[in-house]
Amino acid sequence: MEKLSRRDFNATLAKGVGGVTLLATTPLACAMGNAQNKKKLGVALVGLGSYSTYQLAPALSDTKHCYLAGIVTGTPEKENAWAEKYGIPKENIYNYQNFDNIAKNDAINIVYVVLPNSMHADFCIRAAKAGKHVICEKPMAMNVEECDAIINACKKAKVKLGMGYRLHSEPYTQEIKRFVKEKTFGAVNYISADAAYRSTSNPNQWRLNKKLSGGGALMNMGVYAIQSVIYGTGENPISVSAQEFSTRPDYFKDTDETITAQFEFLSGATGSIMTSHNISANRLFASCERGWFELDPASTYIPLAGRTSSGTLDFPQESQQKLQMDDFAKHILFDSPNLAPGEMGKRDMMIVEAIYESIAKGGEKIKLNFETDYGFGG
Repeated sequence: MEKLSRRDFNATLAKGVGGVTLLATTPLACAMGNAQNKKKLGVALVGLGSYSTYQLAPALSDTKHCYLAGIVTGTPEKENAWAEKYGIPKENIYNYQNFDNIAKNDAINIVYVVLPNSMHADFCIRAAKAGKHVICEKPMAMNVEECDAIINACKKAKVKLGMGYRLHSEPYTQEIKRFVKEKTFGAVNYISADAAYRSTSNPNQWRLNKKLSGGGALMNMGVYAIQSVIYGTGENPISVSAQEFSTRPDYFKDTDETITAQFEFLSGATGSIMTSHNISANRLFASCERGWFELDPASTYIPLAGRTSSGTLDFPQESQQKLQMDDFAKHILFDSPNLAPGEMGKRDMMIVEAIYESIAKGGEKIKLNFETDYGFGG
């Protein structure tokens, strides 16, 4: 698949594809860069779009084991705004061209790649070669081949690799995984997951540009739905069949609008997912031998909500990004489990490719054969 260069990407952003707003320049009471805790790991965010701006950076102001140490941006106007807001020293600010110089910066331990999908492999590999641990935002890459390249680069450089799968660190999802592991309601017989939102405001956004995204709803929200049916059964699927629907081809000109898929599991369980950029839905439901469990919403930031055939779930709500990044830092510092390893991101991309293959073949069932379990998130 053809990729956009960084120059083309920046030109596209200049035309409004990024759709992100510059940070306000009001300084935080605690300037993270000037108050470095030697016991914390320094994180550099690569790409300062809306997710970095409104989720990751604020979360890093509250993490216990890591902090915002640096930024990498292709927009010079953002450099001063972020430096003032978060107290980031000039030497910890990079652009896409001089990024490789980060290898010389001991203040930065982790690079978090938060760029359009077409740029994930390039910057994850460059970060690994620079000797930095890597967090890659979902989906891992444009295809399985790129996933392998990222994994191999991190192994060669002997750095840790994690996916930006925030839900594995939050308590509602962890409770679902406990139900499955302990068979609280017996074996899962059927599971369904919907992950979708309605896009109406910007047909030129990068997520609707296949050169940047690699696909539409499936490459975006579909990853959450795939994840849900896997940790909601504790199994990888053994087959998938899928269908694609389009009701607004004038808006979704280049990428998939709505996709449904059906899964089979070795235990005999079956499952289905729906993902869309044209429908609002966010739910995980499982029917089991002795009851059921549900999250609704299942993959929003906060608040999540859940219930079971035995009652309502009630857990503290806090930043999932904070929990996720602290968990990855603890994995590096204390060798605790990696809740979302790179192999998990590769597995999900294998399933994405199988779904697209099934659609191309008119809904034909595609067999899935995983050499390992590729991780279920601890």
